[in-house]
Amino acid sequence: MTPEQIENAVSAAMPQAVEELKRLAAIPSVAFPGHPQEPVFAAAAMTEELLRSTGLPRVQQVPVDGSFPAVFGEAPAPPGMPTVLLYAHYDVQPAGDPASWRTPPFEPTLIDGRLYGRGTADDKSGVISHVTALRTFQGQFPVGLKVIIEGQEEYAGDRLEAFVERNPELLRADTIVVADCGNPRLGDPAVTTSLRGMAAFTIEVRTLREPVHSGSFGGAAPDALAALMRMITSLHDDNGDIRVPGLPRGSFLGQGPSEEEFRRTAGVADGVSLVGSGLLADRLWSSYAITVTGLDVPTVSGAVNAVQPAVRARVTVRVPPAGDPKTTVNAIVEFLRQVAPWGVQVSFGDFTVGSGFQADAGGKGRAALNRAMERAFGRRPRDVGAGGSIPLVSTLLKQFPAAEILLFGAEDEDAAIHAPNERVDLEELRKVATTEALFLHELSLPSALGV
Repeated sequence: MTPEQIENAVSAAMPQAVEELKRLAAIPSVAFPGHPQEPVFAAAAMTEELLRSTGLPRVQQVPVDGSFPAVFGEAPAPPGMPTVLLYAHYDVQPAGDPASWRTPPFEPTLIDGRLYGRGTADDKSGVISHVTALRTFQGQFPVGLKVIIEGQEEYAGDRLEAFVERNPELLRADTIVVADCGNPRLGDPAVTTSLRGMAAFTIEVRTLREPVHSGSFGGAAPDALAALMRMITSLHDDNGDIRVPGLPRGSFLGQGPSEEEFRRTAGVADGVSLVGSGLLADRLWSSYAITVTGLDVPTVSGAVNAVQPAVRARVTVRVPPAGDPKTTVNAIVEFLRQVAPWGVQVSFGDFTVGSGFQADAGGKGRAALNRAMERAFGRRPRDVGAGGSIPLVSTLLKQFPAAEILLFGAEDEDAAIHAPNERVDLEELRKVATTEALFLHELSLPSALGV
């Protein structure tokens, strides 16, 4: 096929792709504990159906210990051709408060060329971009292919990591494409070359056997919530920089967003300052970040006049690519123990860790991607970092150190992933699917093979 034929084929396939994305995103495949499991299995079944429709000769669901099934597809490499592994995930974040959504989270709604709904971007757009790119070749693939679509990335990605470690030959490839990120802005092509790692834990503070009347005992009885608040706020100084020893600020060798762009994308309220110091690229992509993502405390609507005996918080930490998540957690836990007031009882549990990623300078795969992305978007991509984590990437790097890992996708920074009103821009999705199809074609050319 010629590049022009590939572009035309992807454009012609987009109406079907959009309808399939609507169907897939309508499935509430939230793989978190406490949510129904049936929709997750339904999403796995539809993902299997989609991969079969591409002409891959082998497609099957594969069990993952302690998790939902992954969907695997494979086509052997033509003689002398490399093998490419394509990754995405079909599970999604919980929708949160439906009242915060302008459209129902699991009723995908098309408005002005953008499809709104939970998972339309993260990461069912990745599933659909793979499927659309593969269909372009009508079963006559220019390179070898392996596809792995997992089902619990948002909650327990470490379980697929263990699967990869036990089954390395199943996923061995020369180049790996991770479609779970995106461009800084629509139409602004970029390749994500670094990911921060992630760690998380739950902290519990206990002070009393049970709640006691705040009138009779307040002023002397130690309030567990007040203690936890003091501990949490001590993690940062007044400027918002981290105070925990051993967590230095890093630097990113590339261009980050302007403050105006970041404020707009993040939705920072007028008059509210950003936190931390230094360049935004350094703060977002190469430095530590500590965020309290949940609190188990009485709600305002259910509040009673009582001193609280015990409270819990979920703390999430983003770790620079070169940092060690376990060491980071240990440093934060020790710091919190040291700053705990009044001799309160403190315990920690439910630990989660995942390493970051730093890409190499780039080889034949990156060169092929540059050419493909330049044709699809009209200009060459630039390097960007990502503050989020993709747990599988570091495991793939350890298992296949010679492979190139390339991260790109349709989740631009305005896509509101993990937030209300998530959406994917359909023109961006078309360009990403075109990029992927052109990339597979480019990899089969003599220039990419070094002949």
